Amino acid sequence: MAMFIDITSWIMMSLGGLFVFIGGVGVLRMPNLYTRMHAASLTDTIGAILIIAGIMLQAGISLATIKLAAILLFLLLTSPTASNALASAALLAGLRPGETDVATAERDK
Repeated sequence: MAMFIDITSWIMMSLGGLFVFIGGVGVLRMPNLYTRMHAASLTDTIGAILIIAGIMLQAGISLATIKLAAILLFLLLTSPTASNALASAALLAGLRPGETDVATAERDK
């Protein structure tokens, strides 16, 4: 049983790391703020869920598992809220979806 938990937790942590890496590449490759933010927020959330769940499996039933669950709950509440606030701020600043931003326009020259 311990071997199954170890394998499952390492698969979850590896997949979580892969999602976070893909989100980082998405931030670099996407054309404007809104698509970058979308790529980063989705992969960041699922990456955090997988990594923390894998660590929780490794920790077993302990106080550390409860602390990790609290951290996971905090991340699940704050990450989408921060993405929404960033999108609202960009919209209020006048950056419309579909428009290229300054960094993209400079890179494409």
